[in-house]
Amino acid sequence: MCLLLFGVKACPSYPFILAANRDEFYQRPTAAMDFWPENPSILAGKDLECGGTWFGINTQGRFAALTNYRDLATLKTDAPSRGDIIVKFLESKGSIQDFLNILKSESGRYNGFNLLAGDCHTQYWFSNQTRKITVVPPGVHGISNHLMDTPWPKVRAGKKALSGAIDADTLGPETLFELLTESSTPADAQLPNTGVGLEWERLLSPVFIKSPTYGTRSSIAMGITSQGKIQVTERTYFPDKYTPHQDRYFSISPR
Repeated sequence: MCLLLFGVKACPSYPFILAANRDEFYQRPTAAMDFWPENPSILAGKDLECGGTWFGINTQGRFAALTNYRDLATLKTDAPSRGDIIVKFLESKGSIQDFLNILKSESGRYNGFNLLAGDCHTQYWFSNQTRKITVVPPGVHGISNHLMDTPWPKVRAGKKALSGAIDADTLGPETLFELLTESSTPADAQLPNTGVGLEWERLLSPVFIKSPTYGTRSSIAMGITSQGKIQVTERTYFPDKYTPHQDRYFSISPR
């Protein structure tokens, strides 16, 4: 993913709520969210180029989402795919804390990333840029391609919109998808400098990205109810203006 907006114990109906966008080149082959034939306990989309995923859930009620940490100066060309991290997490048998401790010890092999991982009880944030395992505190948070709650314009705008939806008690999928389609571009003075150049900083700055070759390809709206039930909808977008978006809805009651 490239933008995660989430609320932890921020509303009574959904102790955890997530709205997220995945941005990618259109030519990169991708499979839509579904249960994986090779491991039916995993529900996720799939990067068909490297085999990993950007967001996934398992039937035991764990979920994880990952964003890249954007810094071209530290990019390693021989690093393993970061999408494998989520697959390993969803397949792991120990505690979430155990998994994160192992990941911490080997996180330097990967290019920069943020991982949001948890279940209906507790959510954790880990980045190999800080190498700290953090229990996410109650409130509304956002992660883009820097650290959690770094005040990039899209993070500030997204957190404000999600807080407004929570306050208005309008947390259905359509409300979350609507706030994820904000496409205004901030002023140049507000943009970060991550080494990609001003033209790309502008292109990447909106909540919802549109360009001929790269953009927001899918969105996730997920809520965990007070009973621990996970409700998730994936909305897939297409680069041409004639193909309507497609939705896939899933509901998991953890075993």
